[in-house]
Amino acid sequence: MKDNRSFFEKLTGSVRMDDIPEEETHLSPGKHSKSTLVHESVFDDEPEEGQLTVDVYQTTSDIIIKSMVAGVKPEDLDIAITRDMVTIKGKRETERFIKDEDYFHQELYWGSFSRTIMLPSEVQVEEAEAIEKHGLLIIRLPKIDKNRQTKLRVKG
Repeated sequence: MKDNRSFFEKLTGSVRMDDIPEEETHLSPGKHSKSTLVHESVFDDEPEEGQLTVDVYQTTSDIIIKSMVAGVKPEDLDIAITRDMVTIKGKRETERFIKDEDYFHQELYWGSFSRTIMLPSEVQVEEAEAIEKHGLLIIRLPKIDKNRQTKLRVKG
């Protein structure tokens, strides 16, 4: 079954009200409210990978990808680049010494995450750079200049 929830819905555990069948929304003695149904259905699933949010834009010479990765060490990020695609993977570890029953409210995403971005144009993989500063990951991907020409000398 494909999960079509948005990153925010996965992150917060919410579900669109339109996604709940109408027969389950009527309250009667012994029935659950919508909020209870949403809560139960989300936590019955297997743990899944979160989807990283990104901004992707271009300059005249580069494609830039930005993403918030606060709480993730640079060495815990895995970035794979091909000429037309970038995959960012990582894991944000939770503090293990806090018991679940001690939380009043918990909205932060903890665990594995990934994101694959199809690039609008080909890039030079060897020239790519990734920088993490204050929780912001910035990946600079130089575009391939398809109009660039080089004179080739014929050896005799």
